[in-house]
Amino acid sequence: MFRLFLIIFILFMSLTNINASMSKEQISNYIKNPMHLGKKDDKLPVWEVLDENNELHSYIFESFDYAPIAGFSGGKMNLLIRIDLEGNFLDVEVLDQDEPVFVSGLGIEPFIKFLKQYKGKSLKNSIKVGTSKDQTSSVHIDGVTKATASVKIANDIILGSAVQVAKTKLMGIAPKEIHHPKEDLFEKYTWNELLENKLITHIKVTKEQIENLFKGSDYILDLTDKEKNEIALDLYIADLSIPSVAKNLIKTSTQNEISDELRKTDEAILIFANGEFKFLTEKFIPRSSPDELGILQDGFNLNIRDGDYIIEFLDNIPKFEQSIILEVDKRYDFDPSSLWTLNIKTARGTDSIFLTPLAGYLSFDIEPIKKYFNIIKKEKETPLWLTSIYEQKVKLITLTLFLSFLFIMLYKYQTLLTKLRYKRTILLTFTLFFIGWYGQGQLSMVTVLGVVKAIVNSQSLMFLLYDPFSLIIWFFVFVSLAIWGRGTFCGWLCPYGTLQEFSHYLGRLLKLPRIRVSESLNNKLVYIKYVVLAALILSVIFAPNISEYLIEIEPFKTSITLIFDREIPYVLYALFWLFLGMFLFKGFCRYFCPLGAFLSLMGRLKILDWLPRRAECGNPCNNCHKSCNYQAIDKKSGAIKYADCFQCLDCVQIYSDANLCKILKKDAKKEKDMLIKEWRKTNG
Repeated sequence: MFRLFLIIFILFMSLTNINASMSKEQISNYIKNPMHLGKKDDKLPVWEVLDENNELHSYIFESFDYAPIAGFSGGKMNLLIRIDLEGNFLDVEVLDQDEPVFVSGLGIEPFIKFLKQYKGKSLKNSIKVGTSKDQTSSVHIDGVTKATASVKIANDIILGSAVQVAKTKLMGIAPKEIHHPKEDLFEKYTWNELLENKLITHIKVTKEQIENLFKGSDYILDLTDKEKNEIALDLYIADLSIPSVAKNLIKTSTQNEISDELRKTDEAILIFANGEFKFLTEKFIPRSSPDELGILQDGFNLNIRDGDYIIEFLDNIPKFEQSIILEVDKRYDFDPSSLWTLNIKTARGTDSIFLTPLAGYLSFDIEPIKKYFNIIKKEKETPLWLTSIYEQKVKLITLTLFLSFLFIMLYKYQTLLTKLRYKRTILLTFTLFFIGWYGQGQLSMVTVLGVVKAIVNSQSLMFLLYDPFSLIIWFFVFVSLAIWGRGTFCGWLCPYGTLQEFSHYLGRLLKLPRIRVSESLNNKLVYIKYVVLAALILSVIFAPNISEYLIEIEPFKTSITLIFDREIPYVLYALFWLFLGMFLFKGFCRYFCPLGAFLSLMGRLKILDWLPRRAECGNPCNNCHKSCNYQAIDKKSGAIKYADCFQCLDCVQIYSDANLCKILKKDAKKEKDMLIKEWRKTNG
């Protein structure tokens, strides 16, 4: 069986291929009148789009020519992107994708809707996936629930390919080199010295300056000469990412909070002030992108958001009425060592539906001190996949601790796990809720086939890093496969398997009849899953258009990824196996699961036969065989069939319990008889 699958994989590798780029005629179909397709660049895979006067209007290109990043399924994700001469996205359309969640799960419509959000957005903006609390933000786009990894990959592909085109075709549009603060440079300064050395920019805004913003409108206030010179805003701006600023300005508690929360791709800008003018209105929502504030560089708006920090100034620093720390995204636009502009918005006429609002902007240029930045050393920006890891660090640490605990318990303290049944139930509950529904860590054959596709097509496996949660589980599973076989995942870490096991417990509570197939029939049924696995692999080779539908034999996407929020036929299918599980113990896992078949094949390479056995197991004692819900213990020999074992450890409990194991009972009785005999002999 194992050799057969090796042959199938080799055949798979020889037949899979990547489609070629589209022809001029094909791309022309995406251009609407009065625009028409011009010539293709001599060196780059990018086409000109001309207007009705044959003037250059925009560029159109396929993302796969520039950013051949595999989708989350490991297959090709190719998007047609069109940008104008200012770096604005005009269209982003799907050419090719086989993300399972968009093929049959949620359908393609949510993905198309997601891509439509790019229209009108600028490459000058650092576009991030994720709903901003401030709905007026122009640099955040909504993700797709239950498809986070796929849309993050798509965003990476869009920005990665567009940046490459911009660097060669749109001078001054593409993101520039970023210079970061010197982390090892610290100079002790007082408050006045910080101001004198320009580490803090101090700006005073008079009431007259604010009223000048509304000159010629009905909203301007009539000020007296004295009022004109009164200070409305006493403003200070500082870059807290510079150690000489942060350590001389704010307390260690605030510094530590910034250090823990701030990503390496962000710059922390502190804005604080006194005065009756409020640079944040009552409508401001913490941790959002404030509509009242904006940071520009080279005329382009940057990605900012409130860090929502508790700001504590040092005791020798003056008191301030207003303060906010902005996190400014450096990945595409912001170079904190270069001149940038702070815009403060003030609006009038917003307090009534009968008035037409009018906004004015106070603009201040901020000139950073070069000596505090590492201008010479070129540092690479944090990849988006690494940012994803940072964002999930608590969840990933929790998962790692759980897996480490499970490994230690299975390896060293099996008997302890079996003494109290509720311990296993607690661990399985954690698997279902934390790993499954919360962490979306349900492993699937989709990933296995995706890896093979990527290897065959000489693509990067970087798509795996967009789901670090599942990647950690995969790593643990392959380590456990090498040590003791497939049972660790199937018996302890599979959320859907846990659902099936719980359904069986429910059946016992309801006193429903229990189905236990005969030994001979069970030995035949276990091969069905290998047939399913072979069918999946062959479909990918010979009928790739239907492979994404055939993978639906796994009910994982419906029950775990989408939490039953799906079309009724899929939900009924997933519930069917759970209903059957109330009578037949984990029928899908044992007989139909292609992932179980794959892990079973890989598990044949294991190092250890680690579950304890005696020579008498099976003959004369067969208690373990009778008690094994998986029927993974041979009746005659008592040997563990590791290809079918889920490591529930019921047999370990029997093996070590003198009340359950016939051999231990017999030995105990024999020892007792010998003691009685010795006592009688001694006492006459």
